[in-house]
Amino acid sequence: MSPNPQVDTSRPHPARVYDYLLGGKDHYEVDSELGERIPSLYRDAARVNRAFMHRAVAWAARGGIDQYLDIGTGIPTEPNLHQVVQAINPAARVVYADNDPLVLRHAQVLLKSAPEGATDYIQADAREPEKILEHARTFLDFDRPIALSLVALLHFVLDEQDPYGIVRTLVGALPAGSLLVLSHGSMDSFPEERENNTYGSSIPSRFRSRAEVEPFFDGLDLVDPGLVTAPEWYKDTPAPEYEVSAMYVGVARVR
Repeated sequence: MSPNPQVDTSRPHPARVYDYLLGGKDHYEVDSELGERIPSLYRDAARVNRAFMHRAVAWAARGGIDQYLDIGTGIPTEPNLHQVVQAINPAARVVYADNDPLVLRHAQVLLKSAPEGATDYIQADAREPEKILEHARTFLDFDRPIALSLVALLHFVLDEQDPYGIVRTLVGALPAGSLLVLSHGSMDSFPEERENNTYGSSIPSRFRSRAEVEPFFDGLDLVDPGLVTAPEWYKDTPAPEYEVSAMYVGVARVR
């Protein structure tokens, strides 16, 4: 892996636009320009999605999971996944993966583990699941449960890129007792926006219906409350304030 990979600043990138929507500072003008054009529902989706991730991985950590594989990491925005889980179990180990060189640069600086645990990072595309798994096996123990995080990622994987096959490959490598933590963009609650691209996004995406998100959990045991919108998912914390959301989320256990 190149220590100084080239960052493409000529077009927006999902990780950097997401950073902009969350109020971060690690993006370029091309990303913020898109962030200003897109409807406010995307900013709201970024916020509730991030809150879901925090709740879900904290619940997993409190339940004893101490290994995490986070694919589609995005720009590190505190608290990062490892900070959430290591606050509960300082010995937790986390592997991050993303395909944006800018994420790599920030990961090298910001994704610092607690002394008792460890974090690792690989620059890789989610559409190369075997490459990610090969690296993760050098850092995580695949004989013990692992939480796989695919958060706000799969709507950037188009149908012809086989998103369901990617998830099957990743989940198929996990031992029993592992968890899949997944969120996915959907326009089910915003039908007026389903065909709207007047803001000129050049980022290929495929928002899916609830019926299209459900198959990502085939063969797994969905944890209550099942497949719901992001503000509706909580376990051992107070209920978040409800709002209409463009994100479906779920956590499922590997049999």
